[in-house]
Amino acid sequence: MAQSEYHRLLGVFRNPAVRQELRTLDPARDYERMVQLLIGYEFPFDINRALELALFHTFASPRISALTHRTGEFEHHGQRRYDDTSILIARFIQDGLDSETGRRAIEHMNRIHGFYRIANEDFLFVLSTFIFYPINWVNRYGWRQLTPHEEQAFYYFFREVGRRMHLHDIPESLDAFRVYTAAYEASHFRYAESNRKVADANVRVVEGWFPRFLRPVVKPVFAALISEPLRQAFGYQSPPGWFRAALEGALWLRKWPLRWLTFKPYPTLIENTFHHSYPKGVPDIEAMGPEKLLSRMNEAPPSTKQ
Repeated sequence: MAQSEYHRLLGVFRNPAVRQELRTLDPARDYERMVQLLIGYEFPFDINRALELALFHTFASPRISALTHRTGEFEHHGQRRYDDTSILIARFIQDGLDSETGRRAIEHMNRIHGFYRIANEDFLFVLSTFIFYPINWVNRYGWRQLTPHEEQAFYYFFREVGRRMHLHDIPESLDAFRVYTAAYEASHFRYAESNRKVADANVRVVEGWFPRFLRPVVKPVFAALISEPLRQAFGYQSPPGWFRAALEGALWLRKWPLRWLTFKPYPTLIENTFHHSYPKGVPDIEAMGPEKLLSRMNEAPPSTKQ
């Protein structure tokens, strides 16, 4: 974050100056700073959880899951794919789209994507999940709801990301993007074996973060947090009502102390976040990605035009 940083009051209390700054910003002009404040200070845990579910959500489309399954990356290198994706996205959010590292992160993502034939409409759908999952999660489970300006900031930020990824026909408003996403899901969501395999591979990644005795709970938690159409697309059973109620209750209860307290780093950054694949430190941007593609990049870089 290039601009001034804030500190927790007495080491544990939220600094109201963060919210005060957010109120002064214009989402059409200051979307980058607003997203940095929301992820770095206000909702680091919530937005990271939301983005995990956003990735999971995309695999309900057989066109996306089939490509992902063919690569075998999530089945065989799931934790590293998760870490590389989250670090590259965090890099251009944290450092800024026009920073040297931000530009490199997006350029590197474009080079990786250039090895695959991915339809523009699929890219747009994936992009939409990075807008709506943080909004929907925070508004339901966050310690406060987002303001309309903060919701707009997510749209403007990721619209600019989409432009730098050479996407076209990006919906011109948040509401228009909602309409696009609903139409895409109605047209493309259905059960496929590739959906189930890639979803299960992602569940195994998250299971690895917990002690063995807690791992059986991970898949039911995922199933409880997603919608019924998603459960059908993955072939997942809906958990019992008591389980869903208990999970919802726990997520609602945690929001109350978080109105005043925060135990996350302030701000939460790449440098103070643990990454399972890189316990000794995050590698260079160009070293992240599937190894079989990294070697090919050094030989003949693909076109990044979509």
